[in-house]
Amino acid sequence: MEMIIFTGIPASGKSSFYKELFFNSHLRISMDLLNTRNKENKLLQYAFETQSKMVIDNTNVTRESRKKYIESAKQNQYEIIGYFFESSIQDCLERNLNRKEAINEIGIKAKYKDLEKPGFEEGFDKIFTVKIVNNTFEICPYEI
Repeated sequence: MEMIIFTGIPASGKSSFYKELFFNSHLRISMDLLNTRNKENKLLQYAFETQSKMVIDNTNVTRESRKKYIESAKQNQYEIIGYFFESSIQDCLERNLNRKEAINEIGIKAKYKDLEKPGFEEGFDKIFTVKIVNNTFEICPYEI
């Protein structure tokens, strides 16, 4: 089974990427949808029990925020794949203005400040970089 963990600041394209590539194959676990950690934990447990493929569609900007997902995935013998959304803060601020529910600019800047690039030493089996080029997602090999 497979757990995909997205890492990227708000408005970097994570949810749109999920909808384009994984909507029909992977369960989406997102705090934007679930609102509480309790609901998130229940859905994670359900996904493991049913051996479902899943995408963790949160910002996951710190190693600490990714750790609990990685540990749970390893305990359940899941392959762990990371997608790092490489985006400039300016591009994200501009995309945020076009969202139905724009978030506070301060929040985007705070997440950008906290951003720690993912690393294989965290437990990832594979990591890819995602960039938005001409309004199209471009997936590249990950470079540390």
